[in-house]
Amino acid sequence: MRLALIPHPSTAEVGGLTLEVEVRRAGRMLSLEYAVGGPVETVRWPQRAARVRTDGLWRTTCFEAFVGAGAGYAEANLSPSGAWALYKFDGYRDGMRAVEAPAPFTVVRQAPGRAVLTADVKLPPEATGPIGLCAVIERWDGAISYWALAHPSDKPDFHHPESFALELP
Repeated sequence: MRLALIPHPSTAEVGGLTLEVEVRRAGRMLSLEYAVGGPVETVRWPQRAARVRTDGLWRTTCFEAFVGAGAGYAEANLSPSGAWALYKFDGYRDGMRAVEAPAPFTVVRQAPGRAVLTADVKLPPEATGPIGLCAVIERWDGAISYWALAHPSDKPDFHHPESFALELP
């Protein structure tokens, strides 16, 4: 299923960029393909590095997925550098802790006018609920835009329960 992400209206001008996500879930595996279109050379892409767990990835260009897990949820952060993070929350921004999981397999491809990050993320067993797909895009001029399926708040908030707008079997 391919879905368009929309920039939050309060964030930086997106400069002609578009963002789509293709998503599939098979058991605990969430397969994601984020495709950025337009002038992708204006995006600050983190340098490729080792696939290591890293906190704070959302401070620059990063692709994210949130998956409901009972009263809580799981959050996956995927950097084009190969760095990643997986967290579990007990409730809205409450009880955050790292989840032990294998490093997601990610591939980044770039061509004129298009950049694609694909990843397979192994979710915690209880992460079977609705999904929020989102991204942070930083441009070389320092402007940051926040993209998601839905923006239910007047400020960007990927953790907001109403931003988990996708139901997958």
